[in-house]
Amino acid sequence: MISLENVSHSVVLPHGVLTILESITLEIKSGETVAITGASGSGKTTLMSLMAGLDVPSQGKVTMAGKELTAMDEDARARHRGEVSGFVFQQFHLMPGLTALENVMLPLELRGIHDAREQARNMLGKVGLSARCDHYPRQLSGGEQQRVALARAFVVRPKILFADEPTGSLDAATGAQVMDLLFGLHQGDGSTLVLVTHEPGLAARCDRVLCMQGGRLLSGSHA
Repeated sequence: MISLENVSHSVVLPHGVLTILESITLEIKSGETVAITGASGSGKTTLMSLMAGLDVPSQGKVTMAGKELTAMDEDARARHRGEVSGFVFQQFHLMPGLTALENVMLPLELRGIHDAREQARNMLGKVGLSARCDHYPRQLSGGEQQRVALARAFVVRPKILFADEPTGSLDAATGAQVMDLLFGLHQGDGSTLVLVTHEPGLAARCDRVLCMQGGRLLSGSHA
């Protein structure tokens, strides 16, 4: 589902070149759950961004869902990303002027789905927010907002879900509930899950853990 071949990434700074990732080669299979762990600054979020086509490497080849991202321009990558993937971030990134229902409807409407409202309502029901459909983000707790973000990500039935520290803004109890929902939704649709986390307990729930240090991949052990 995802393949990286000899991928490196660096940026030019006033004092020289900073290497963020160096010589990463890996494969992630369809339906696999993979955690990317490592200390702050180890390159884990950059690695996920390259996997998803949010950025392009300085060198190497990235393939996602059968298409080579590194051979596409920015518009083509965005189209492919929209067709096959979903995202959940530490910050919820909900549209403040839209209700919970409208936020979940948005990706469906962008795809021209005719029954977007019904599908969005059903998905909000799956994350326990049927009674909150008409509430705006400011009227929801952090945990509820992240549930809306989960519903928005899964409503398009993505082949791949990318989650970057999805519990980072939540307390421990709420974070655990959100992750139970995320893994439950994943199991229900068989998507591939790539999870960036600093929490060992979350990483242990995945099939495989990729450990990053100083821009290098140290290990990719199976749980």
